[in-house]
Amino acid sequence: MTTVGSPAAKHHLGVRRLLAVAGFRRLLISRLASQWGDGLFQAGLAGAVLFNPERHADPAAVAAGFAVLLLPYSIVGPFAGALLDRWDRRRVLVVANLTRGVFVLLTAAAVGFGLSDVPLYAAALMVTGISRFVGSGLSASLPHVVEEDHLVEANAFATTLGALTAVLGAGSAVALRTVLGEGDGGSARTTCAAVVGSLLAAYVASRFKAGVLGPDEVVEPNRTVTAVAMGLLDGARAAWRTPSVTGVLVALLAHRAAFGISLLLTLLLMRHSIDTGIAGLGQIAVAGGAGILVAGVITDRVVDVLGRRTTVSAALLLAAAAQLGLGLPMLLPTILAGSFLLTFAGQVVKLCVDAAVQGEIGDEVRGRVFALYDTLFNATQVAAVSVAAAVVPLDGRSPGLIVFATALYLVGLGGYLLMLKRSPRQR
Repeated sequence: MTTVGSPAAKHHLGVRRLLAVAGFRRLLISRLASQWGDGLFQAGLAGAVLFNPERHADPAAVAAGFAVLLLPYSIVGPFAGALLDRWDRRRVLVVANLTRGVFVLLTAAAVGFGLSDVPLYAAALMVTGISRFVGSGLSASLPHVVEEDHLVEANAFATTLGALTAVLGAGSAVALRTVLGEGDGGSARTTCAAVVGSLLAAYVASRFKAGVLGPDEVVEPNRTVTAVAMGLLDGARAAWRTPSVTGVLVALLAHRAAFGISLLLTLLLMRHSIDTGIAGLGQIAVAGGAGILVAGVITDRVVDVLGRRTTVSAALLLAAAAQLGLGLPMLLPTILAGSFLLTFAGQVVKLCVDAAVQGEIGDEVRGRVFALYDTLFNATQVAAVSVAAAVVPLDGRSPGLIVFATALYLVGLGGYLLMLKRSPRQR
């Protein structure tokens, strides 16, 4: 692991000293390139499916879109975890990014030819599935370029900047659509631009020396198939043995379920009620990006002062209040404010999860725990969106679902505190 300071170094290094570490800087650039491409691809695909005048969008179509973008993370997650603890992570980052670039081009071609259903979704599934290797690999590699005492700070900075870069990628897609057109042809050209992020991320990752990103020790069975089959179970066991990790995972899953419901309602409102189209979605993305930015700036210091337990609990209570108070009016100003607060609260919880996994799970199973984390994270959101899509009206106006989403945050808080009882010393 790269040394970033003496044992007496202050807990907070600051951005300038973090960026002075060559390994961290290189890993960060690869993350940013990858997430910019992901943001552009997902927004381009959303524009092609949801806000394309040549196609029809209803709750079922929105739910299908979420499944395409998120379910691969759940399906590929166990494989990614086992292989990231078995293969050289540098090689994974290079090969996965290059392969993803190929499928970005295939997806763009499917959009351009007006294909839908299986051909389009199969190509998009491959893009998002391969992205899981990239995301898990970046997260599992971070402790190899930053000292353990500074993981929370480094993770907060990298995750926040990465999320903002994904928002920037989505904004780039919106801008490109205004230039390239909103039909199938314009959507295809917009989606195609995401290949730039994959290529740049692969190049930067290739600059690492072999083995420097881990794993340090391989404790997998000799047969890869067995390792893959056992990956998710191993991750679950490792997480369960660490109550602080189990607790924040419960909190985050509650947020993802509630947030998924809110996002479905927002997309339908933008399309059918408020009628702002993809431009309104861009405003929502900006508000959410601001929430991510604020969370990244203050989370590390808030955790230092209040402890993780109080920080996570306060974030869930804030999210519940925002969900109910700002969600029920179903107006654009309150939706924007709600997007800021819900994304802020969710990002605070996510940063706490990342720090818990990186700091409290051994490197030999860390990849599998991150894979479990991603699997549950995305499967929960897809399930929530799918259930909500079955009952939500076409215009997105459903006070009952907003109240239900609020209750999910409170259930998550109760589950979080219950898990922590297994670890009395957790602050």
